[in-house]
Amino acid sequence: MKRTLTTLFALFAASGAFAADYPSKPIRIVAPFPPGGSVDLVARIVGADLSKAFGQQVIVDNRSGATGMIGTELAKKAPPDGYTLLINTLPFVTNQFAYSKTPYDPVTDFAPVSLLASVASVLVSHPALPVNSMKELVALARAKPNAITYGTAGAGSNPHIAGELLNNLAKIKLLAVHYKGGGPATVATLSGETQLYFVNAIPEALPHIQAKRLKALGITDTKRNAGAPQIPTMAEAGLPGYQFVTWQILAAPKATPGPVIATLNEKVRAVLKTPEAIKRWQDRGLDVIASTPEEMAAHLAREIKKWGAVFREQGIRAE
Repeated sequence: MKRTLTTLFALFAASGAFAADYPSKPIRIVAPFPPGGSVDLVARIVGADLSKAFGQQVIVDNRSGATGMIGTELAKKAPPDGYTLLINTLPFVTNQFAYSKTPYDPVTDFAPVSLLASVASVLVSHPALPVNSMKELVALARAKPNAITYGTAGAGSNPHIAGELLNNLAKIKLLAVHYKGGGPATVATLSGETQLYFVNAIPEALPHIQAKRLKALGITDTKRNAGAPQIPTMAEAGLPGYQFVTWQILAAPKATPGPVIATLNEKVRAVLKTPEAIKRWQDRGLDVIASTPEEMAAHLAREIKKWGAVFREQGIRAE
């Protein structure tokens, strides 16, 4: 017993010394989706802020594929020393329901650091689609089932889930077309290859909307977005009851020392909670959350329960 207690004391002491020294080299944030989407945007904002706060370089490493599973597995297998972190969004918890097998468990394989932000989407259409509101879109889709296409950032991605929820609520059949990330999916709608797309970072769509290269049909929240107050909500545009708001989280490999997690959380909350940071995020269509690790763990538990039921009820599969 004495030896065991001595060993544990030594481990705690080493952990504390490690945390006091942390970080002593660059930190990598794995973003498991391609450049150009909301996950990449959030990773680069957080990375830049943490780099200043820590006085160490923070590198964003885009490792896309398999609806985020390739990058997520990479982060899971990284040394649990605080120098490899993971940023992720809704598929982090929903992949387990969309696929028959996943290479990670969001609860047992990762340690929560912080919820970063929440984000609503905007449904946009190519100008050639003869609709100007959700009411008109629903009417056309009911008249022409499977004739209207919407792009996704991959099977099981946020835009795919948003589209399937729309199909279910409106009792319509839009046809999903899967791309390798939000950037390519946006380009596909701009070119007319697809007719609809749910853009996660609303300000990214605004230049295209203002130039009339895309039409905004509705915000996927119950309230208008502060960065684009001229765009109606889905309910205001003719589809009451629809809401799809996602989130971004920061996590670390499961065995990362508690003191390191605490240091990371402290810095994340500090850089996100300033008035300047909150405005900067709002200007990009994002609402800051900046939670404790415990609050993030509780949030993920609720999301797993909620989306597990949704995926089963609606038969959403990525395979």
